[in-house]
Amino acid sequence: MTVYSNLVKEISKYDDSINHIVKLSSMAAYDEETGFATTIGSIHREEEKIVEESGIPFTFLRPPAFMQNFITQFGYTIRTQDAFYVPGGDAKLSFIDARDVAAVAVKALTVDSQQHTGKAYTITSQEAICYRQTAEILSKEVGRRISYIDIPEEDARKGMKDSGMDNWLVDAIMEFYSIIKVGHASKTTNVFEELMRRKPITFSQFARDYAGAFK
Repeated sequence: MTVYSNLVKEISKYDDSINHIVKLSSMAAYDEETGFATTIGSIHREEEKIVEESGIPFTFLRPPAFMQNFITQFGYTIRTQDAFYVPGGDAKLSFIDARDVAAVAVKALTVDSQQHTGKAYTITSQEAICYRQTAEILSKEVGRRISYIDIPEEDARKGMKDSGMDNWLVDAIMEFYSIIKVGHASKTTNVFEELMRRKPITFSQFARDYAGAFK
């Protein structure tokens, strides 16, 4: 509850001067209609509710996994071992480039913000792809063979615990991988194109733009 309490305190401290809140949430935020939830998604939904109850105009951005995670989470082993290790099976994800999410945030804050008030935007790429496909694309754009290694759950848990992660976070991440394997992260929308009047960045474009981060 500490996270929620701190958020309430921060909002109440500045609520007289805040005109609009744009919160980076998650596509996994709890859906009351379906009852589907994950630990991390439920945390985001609780934070959304705090923002809603504040009475301050808001916009929620609900992206899936970021393309940039391949740099922050997998970049080291890609550079040193030409591989990345994920317990993801052949599940597909609608990865989005963080730059596209930022573009929507800027628009919601600066261009006719009233139009975006009270909205929750699920922003995805146009096509969901699996980790094997991302490895093929990275290989092509970086210029060397990069492999996706689908590791067993126990190995993934051990690796995260050895890196110092708390048990609750390890469980939450493994929960995420279990739900992507049944297709819950493959949803795509046209929201980005409707808002920005252009197509979202593809994984191939991301790989070209950030090729240097994998060398």
